[in-house]
Amino acid sequence: MAKAKITFTDIDQTVNVPAGTRVIEVSEKIGAGIIYGCREGDCGTCMMHVEEGWNNLTEPSVLEEKVLRENMASRHDRLACQAQILGDCRVKPA
Repeated sequence: MAKAKITFTDIDQTVNVPAGTRVIEVSEKIGAGIIYGCREGDCGTCMMHVEEGWNNLTEPSVLEEKVLRENMASRHDRLACQAQILGDCRVKPA
């Protein structure tokens, strides 16, 4: 199975994970600062900023894009409960 590295810059920790893992799962496991509410992409609580590796995450769904727009997210913000890791990236809470 393919592996990828994700770095949570708020706690300066890098983790190797299987490709396809959702960011929120890793964040919760290691105690990074990304908080969440619904885990379904509805509330926008788990917004994160992607510092590097934007293209190494799955494409945002229509629902995620709607929630990001409603929350006036910046260009490189994503929902941690929706974004799946495909390759190396660096993230922090938005």
